[in-house]
Amino acid sequence: MSHESEMWCYHWKWKLRHCLCLFTTYIICMQQAAYGCYDCRIVLTDPSGVFTSPCFPSDYPNSQACKWIIRAPHGYIIQLTFIDFDIEEAPGCIYDSLTLDNGESPMNLCGITAKGLSYNSTGNEMIVSFKSDFSIQKKGFNASYVRIAVSLRNQKVIIPQVPDVDAVSVAETVSVPDLSQFTLCFEATKGSSDDNDDWKVFSYTDAFSTESFSFGKTTKGHFLSVSGMQCILENALPRNAEFFTGTFQQLCVVGDSFSGSIGVYAKSTYHIVYCPEIFGKVIPGNGRLVLGSNSNEVSSLNGDIYNFRLWNFTMNAQTLANLSCDVKGNIVDWENEFWSIPTSALKAENNLSCGSYLIPSSTIEPTSCANLGNLCQGGLFYRISITVFSSNSVSKVHEVVAEWLNRTFQNWNYTVYVVNISIHPGSIKEGAREKRSIESFEVLALLVYNSTNNIDLEEEEIRQKLIRNNGTMEGGYKLYTVEVHPVEKCLAEENPSNYFWPDTRPTVTNFTFCHGSSVQTASRTCYLGLQNYTSYWGQPDLRNCTENAADIANQLLNLTGEGQQLTSDKVNDVVQKLKKIVNDEEIDESLGSTVVTIFSNILTSSDSVLAASSSEALKTIDALALKIQFTGPSMSIATRNLALGVSSINSTSFRGGSFSVSPQNNASDFQIDFDKDQTNAFASVVLPPSLLKNLSQDEFEVISRAQFTFFNKNGLFQDAENPANLTSFVVACSIGNITIQDLQDYVKVTIKHTKMQEDPKPTCVFWDMNKNGGNGGWNPEGCQVDAESNENETVCLCNHLTHFGVLMDLQRTVTQIDPQNTKILTFITYIGCGISAIFSAATLLTYIAFEKLRRDYPSKILMNLSTALLFLNLIFLLDGWIASFDIDGLCVAVAALLHFFLLATFTWMGLEAVHMYIALVKVFNTYIRRYILKFCIIGWGFPALVIAIVLASANTNASQVYGKELYGKDANGQGGDDFCWIKNEVVFYVTCAGYFGIMFLMNVAMFIVVMVQICGRNGKRTNRSLKEEILRNLRSVISLTFLLGMTWGFAFFAWGPLTLPFLYLFSIFNSLQGLFIFVFHCAMKENVQKQWRRHLCCGRFRLADNSDWSKTATNIIKKSSDNLGKSLSSSSIGSNSTYLTSKSKSTTTTYCKRNSHTENVFLDKPSSKFAQEDGEQTSIIPVHQVIDKVKGYCNPHSDNFYKNIIMSDTFSHSTKF
Repeated sequence: MSHESEMWCYHWKWKLRHCLCLFTTYIICMQQAAYGCYDCRIVLTDPSGVFTSPCFPSDYPNSQACKWIIRAPHGYIIQLTFIDFDIEEAPGCIYDSLTLDNGESPMNLCGITAKGLSYNSTGNEMIVSFKSDFSIQKKGFNASYVRIAVSLRNQKVIIPQVPDVDAVSVAETVSVPDLSQFTLCFEATKGSSDDNDDWKVFSYTDAFSTESFSFGKTTKGHFLSVSGMQCILENALPRNAEFFTGTFQQLCVVGDSFSGSIGVYAKSTYHIVYCPEIFGKVIPGNGRLVLGSNSNEVSSLNGDIYNFRLWNFTMNAQTLANLSCDVKGNIVDWENEFWSIPTSALKAENNLSCGSYLIPSSTIEPTSCANLGNLCQGGLFYRISITVFSSNSVSKVHEVVAEWLNRTFQNWNYTVYVVNISIHPGSIKEGAREKRSIESFEVLALLVYNSTNNIDLEEEEIRQKLIRNNGTMEGGYKLYTVEVHPVEKCLAEENPSNYFWPDTRPTVTNFTFCHGSSVQTASRTCYLGLQNYTSYWGQPDLRNCTENAADIANQLLNLTGEGQQLTSDKVNDVVQKLKKIVNDEEIDESLGSTVVTIFSNILTSSDSVLAASSSEALKTIDALALKIQFTGPSMSIATRNLALGVSSINSTSFRGGSFSVSPQNNASDFQIDFDKDQTNAFASVVLPPSLLKNLSQDEFEVISRAQFTFFNKNGLFQDAENPANLTSFVVACSIGNITIQDLQDYVKVTIKHTKMQEDPKPTCVFWDMNKNGGNGGWNPEGCQVDAESNENETVCLCNHLTHFGVLMDLQRTVTQIDPQNTKILTFITYIGCGISAIFSAATLLTYIAFEKLRRDYPSKILMNLSTALLFLNLIFLLDGWIASFDIDGLCVAVAALLHFFLLATFTWMGLEAVHMYIALVKVFNTYIRRYILKFCIIGWGFPALVIAIVLASANTNASQVYGKELYGKDANGQGGDDFCWIKNEVVFYVTCAGYFGIMFLMNVAMFIVVMVQICGRNGKRTNRSLKEEILRNLRSVISLTFLLGMTWGFAFFAWGPLTLPFLYLFSIFNSLQGLFIFVFHCAMKENVQKQWRRHLCCGRFRLADNSDWSKTATNIIKKSSDNLGKSLSSSSIGSNSTYLTSKSKSTTTTYCKRNSHTENVFLDKPSSKFAQEDGEQTSIIPVHQVIDKVKGYCNPHSDNFYKNIIMSDTFSHSTKF
């Protein structure tokens, strides 16, 4: 018995132990199964995502403790949406619950109330915690999150309380100018527990850390401090009471140092406080503005600040009253780029005055079927609007109403879900109010009815259901009004053209075929708006109807891959499609790499296949390098036949740079290096530090990148005119989208030879896209071979110049001239202008030094013309040097002066022609009062008027008309010199080409008329041979040609193939115009020669003082007749010293008498009745009286008659207006 008992005990002990092991194993396995769903304690940093409770959609396990931390970068908030939500419900969520910490106040959620709702964080982090107890499991939740970029308009700033610790300041990129007037607006709050009356809202210190501008409060009251002067804002802001409270109050302060007044706009009231201390005070610029106090002596305002804006001008009361959020501060604005704010000081809120996301939009539509699971598939939506009120103050109105609505529709005959609730404070009519205090709320809810059984649900049934359950609402709330309406469908419409969308229920997506396609479809969804629960159409989704750039590029990559036979037509088609991609699409590194690889594949084709599309291919590669987007300081794409590198450039700190391409180790592709010296590089480009020195301000600001391209195959570079073999690789380098020219230092390009050269005679060439009718060709000009070149590699250096022809280049195409001719023209121009300036000065000094030479009108006109030519040449010679200073105002002034003296030169040449016409054609009965004065007004005043009109039309921005430009560029857009000249095409053609065109036509007409008159008179002489007459007429033609500026007309013939020859003629003759005028109208004039010999020579070359003035009348007539050929121009008409002049303070009358042997001129005695008047040389006698007086003595058709009447000083001064 004992043995059986023992066996029995042993048996049960063994069973008990076995059961205990099984139970332990079960517990362990169950826990492993529960915890084995997935790790629920993680940090989420993706821009968007989805997370669920453990084991969702199955029931969550017991005893869970999960935590999800969702983080976003600074400047973002988190928006969390519960797609599905079902957690064990209990009062206060004491069992299972989800805790949501949005950065402000944690909230506990349970039951099904959170389904379809969205929650926003106040900062860039949100913490979601989930716990479950030991019993009752539910399905749990399914949540999605997304980052939302938050503007500073949607965030307030907590004012730091410790100076220089997490300081909030204006960004360093914001430059504050000197302020003599300002308008400042901001909103602020103040903690209710803070009794401190000594604080500052902001402080501004100048460059020497001296406080120059601040606002705050002391025991005396609120104050504004300007340049150390503190103004108490009495009567404008309360002294003892607090203006700033727990809610935001806006304050605007207007300061004017010119009137010494301060305006304060607060609570819709404008006050003016006079503060003479700030009169004339200026707030210095380039300081530092911080929010709060900048010292430990005065504390900062204990509160928040928002919408801080600053303007550098004053606003009146009406403007401040109408000031909206859209009016941005032109000095400081409440935007992210204006401020440097630590994350700890930022806090997002939904109720800020200028906030833009009171109900933030999510990239995931919370009311779409995709987010609500299967709840709305085939469902109908209803909009419920109810009003509830209570005499008790209940804080959790949202929880109470949400719970009541969900409880009302549970276990109903209809499958109805409350998918969204919004609650707003409201009011009910006075007649319904009781005497005690009543709180009311407007509740807007969205219901979805899943009509799977095709059972209709009327709005009235929903309304009655709510009314019947009125008494079940907790918290003392009662139902006051109920309205139920079905959510309308999105109405049928056509958008865009040829895409028709029928009436569609909310959350339903409609599909239709793409226009012109029977396969691809477009879609459009009817959405539900969460603000008012109304339906609206979303944007049509036409992505399937448009070609995707990446897909097209991949297709082209396959088409051009290895083993593919490419024809010329195929290559051209591929290049055109790549051109469209590059021009129309955003190019990232991935797409850019595909495009480069396609071009590399194309380069394996033969030259004949590539010939037709080579030009477009090169342009597309250049556009790709300019447009490709990349992150970091540089990026490179290397393939077998083509390598592309792009590097970021900081134009303000550029100190030179370099690119090189070398073979990769054990690879067929290449490697691009930036700012590194590679000893085995196939090609390299070294950029000098002075590369960006002479750029304009606009060009300087837009520079952001440098592009480098390397071609292993040269099939795209085929020159039909120059079939010479290319013995090297091809490399290209550019800076942004601008042309770099006028380099002080050379760009050094080193290229390896593809073939060994035993006796190398390399030529550096560049690809000229303008050669061969736009097909491109090699151009050897503009570059030189460096001495460092050898048989393995060539080193090239480059530069270019400009020339004088740009001033009258009617085509504005001088840049098409090759560099060699450009260089020659430049030398001719500058040497000629220097010589012309010297001899123009010599002509001017001659007539100034010798008073007898400048007595007549022609000489005075010649002096004015020489003056204009002298200054024209001097300013042109100095123009390039002045342009090198890079001072915009100085360059504009020089260009305007050059323009003025050019027009003045044209005008005085025209006046020379007018004077000749008056002297030789309209001889009789012509009176011109104040002759030279009127000529001077026209000659100098009219060009000045033109310049004034041009400058006035520029509207104070003269740089639009005049400024620095590069002239002398080669056909590839390289080289050239800076030159201050006219930038505006209209101004150039109207005031230069058009102005000269008028003068030229007039001078040509005068030239022909004058030459006809002179040749007609000279032809009547019989005492000269034919040869003498021809030589005299030829000298007359030449002298008049230069005097009247006929050579400037070469500019009108510099077109097409004649451009280069006429530019040479233009540069030679016009740059030497001053020399030719000196020779023909000064040095060859007999009276000038005599004055030189009398005053400048000695010995036997010197003339006596009275040597020519004591000649007989016979000699006078003889010399007068002999000098007719010299008196053809207006500068020599009547200026010969043998002529009788009336400027010797006495008057004479000249007439002739016929004699059978000799020709004599008899001089009458002076008559007092012909005296001068008013210091002006006046007429001795009218011309018709002179003719009447002498016609009995002299044949009026004789040569001496014209010589003595027309050429004399008496005629020169017998004309008056």
